[in-house]
Amino acid sequence: MALTVRRATPVDQDFVNATGTQSAHTSLSPVRPASAHAAAEAFLRAAQFCAEREDGTTLIAERDGERAGFVMLLLDLTEDVTLQRQAFIVYMAVAPEHQRRGVARALLAAAEEEARARGASHISLMVTQANEPARMLYTLAGFIDERAQMTKPLRSGAR
Repeated sequence: MALTVRRATPVDQDFVNATGTQSAHTSLSPVRPASAHAAAEAFLRAAQFCAEREDGTTLIAERDGERAGFVMLLLDLTEDVTLQRQAFIVYMAVAPEHQRRGVARALLAAAEEEARARGASHISLMVTQANEPARMLYTLAGFIDERAQMTKPLRSGAR
């Protein structure tokens, strides 16, 4: 089975939106409970933000000509302290029927190649502590913990 990664075209938008909204609940943190609908809406806002930026790029993975997953990247961000150009993975999703078959690894490799070609010194992403499968994937791909976002709920009843 051939697995390829290419740049997205406008005809891919329905696939990206459907796959992204379907998987958006996996990005929820148990510290900030939200509905699957709210997660899907947040994904659509992020997708729109990336689409409106000149440095926003979406890559599509295909297995035997069938769309299998995507990764959305921002490629011209400046790191706050060093002022070096860096890339940021905004969102990645793999269609359920293609999961655990190398699609995410191929998307990460293609994202890294794209970032390197655009002169980025680093590529970063965010993942919730609770998403162990994704954390393992990223660790195996060479990502390391650099910073931690710590959160304290401030209203009663919040976790």
